[in-house]
Amino acid sequence: MSIKRYGAEKSGAGGQTLPFARAVEADGWLHVSGQVAMENGEIISGGIIEQTHKTIENVIAILHEAGYGVEHVVRCGVWLDDPRDFWTFNRIYQSYFGEYPPARACVQASMMVDCKVEIDCIAYKPKS
Repeated sequence: MSIKRYGAEKSGAGGQTLPFARAVEADGWLHVSGQVAMENGEIISGGIIEQTHKTIENVIAILHEAGYGVEHVVRCGVWLDDPRDFWTFNRIYQSYFGEYPPARACVQASMMVDCKVEIDCIAYKPKS
């Protein structure tokens, strides 16, 4: 079995080297680490709408970097800072995953950084 790591050499907020990869691929399975609404090492400004779009776009960028798409996502984990954002989040989430809805868990959590939402996912694509 081969294992490929994506983004293990990248830095996080404040130029810190992060102790994990953005994603790890093994035998067709891609595990994408939790993504937030970060751009150039900083959380973007805005509320749940702006941060949800940016977070999902960050997840999709990693999927594409590894050669996967939203159609390959089998499960997502979602953490929301404020449970009142649930329905707004769902509406935006559906606009990206509506045709290919993965299994999902969604919970309220205190975030490690000042963001409204975090998303991780697992994708699968058979090796050709």
